[in-house]
Amino acid sequence: MDPALLRERELFKKRALSTPAVEKRAATSDSHKKKKPKLEKEGSSASKHSSESSNGKINIKASSGYKFGCLAKIVNYMKTRHQNGDTHFLTLDEILDETKLLDISMKQKQWLMTEALVNNPKIDVRDATYGFKPKYNLKDKKALLRLLDKHDQLGLGGVLLDDVEEGLPNSAKAIKALGDQIIFITRPDKKKILFYNDKHCQFVVDEEFQKLWRSVPIDSMDEEKIEDYLKKQGISSMQETGPKKVLPVQKRKKQSGQRKRQFKTHNNHLAGVLEDYSDGVPAKK
Repeated sequence: MDPALLRERELFKKRALSTPAVEKRAATSDSHKKKKPKLEKEGSSASKHSSESSNGKINIKASSGYKFGCLAKIVNYMKTRHQNGDTHFLTLDEILDETKLLDISMKQKQWLMTEALVNNPKIDVRDATYGFKPKYNLKDKKALLRLLDKHDQLGLGGVLLDDVEEGLPNSAKAIKALGDQIIFITRPDKKKILFYNDKHCQFVVDEEFQKLWRSVPIDSMDEEKIEDYLKKQGISSMQETGPKKVLPVQKRKKQSGQRKRQFKTHNNHLAGVLEDYSDGVPAKK
């Protein structure tokens, strides 16, 4: 064989060994790239499905929360305008316009008309118009003074300042104008109560009468006995307006010892006839 051809053959083998082949690796990387989008698509579809299901729950909660939020905003607005002296009634469209709730749906508007506002204890409905309904509907300071005098005469106690501020327009000015005709009492829960200051009851008591009054012992008399005595005498006591105390529940004591079980005894009529064989058969005599 020609030596020149042999040399070319050897050079070709060296070149072939020195150059690496990467065809198979490239093919595997391409297949991996092709499979990856499928996994991404599957993950995106699953996340989309879960997000749709979760969005359904969120939308239900958000819609109910939005409805009651609109109702609270309307009630607070009606209360504020009543306190400012605007006591005339409004239609629902006027209320939505003034509260800037024009973006609510027809379903929510129907809910306000048929259920929410009609059944709300703080809203008064008259011929498809709505107004605020306070506990005490007071027009001026004279009405407040008559209310406190009535409570004083009937022994009903005082009236909460919160209820007065809720029902009396411009209540701060009216209370300030009445001056010493009203007495303020602060309860233990820091809520203020208004009482009528009856000036006819302000008189000087003789010292001898005061001594007799203070000499009567009432240590053995509790509030219930005093109230029963007043009822028998035809005198009505003033009802308590403060917060009621909750008595702690007493736990039952566990029985320390177990009860001894009692067994019935039988054959009592054969007490002298029967013999005891628990130690064995007795020997014959």
